[in-house]
Amino acid sequence: MERTLVILKPDAVARGIAGEIITRFERAGLKIIAVKMVAPNEAHYHRHYEDIGQLISRRGEDVYRRNADFMESGPVVAMVLEGVQAVSVVRKMVGETEPHKAQPGTIRGDYAHMTIEHSNQRGSGLPNLVHASADAKEAKAEIEHWFQKSELHEYKTAHQHLTQ
Repeated sequence: MERTLVILKPDAVARGIAGEIITRFERAGLKIIAVKMVAPNEAHYHRHYEDIGQLISRRGEDVYRRNADFMESGPVVAMVLEGVQAVSVVRKMVGETEPHKAQPGTIRGDYAHMTIEHSNQRGSGLPNLVHASADAKEAKAEIEHWFQKSELHEYKTAHQHLTQ
């Protein structure tokens, strides 16, 4: 089974749709093995976005700063999901990074519409509801950064009990 990190960003929490988003992952058959609400500081986000994700290296300091400021604007819900090809399944469910390009039926396509251009004009981060690990290597590093081993839980879902 593969694991991936998902972060419900401050806009998802503030809009009160975190539960709906979590439900979509569960209905797809992904298993939540860790979940918590946190309000990380800038150092935590720097490690996440630059040391692991190389955001500054790829897109520049200004993009990183706007994104970090947005992420620090409120609490987030961080979780680890587990399932067959969990990384690619979650990325497909979440949709395109830029919400107005996301297909209907995806989380961003159904719940957001913002453009990068609009965010840039406002000088703010892109409110796109969800962060999802890009690949299995990034997922492993992100999970280790956001969660202690003791916070990851092994259990059988009701479906697993019935089929094994």
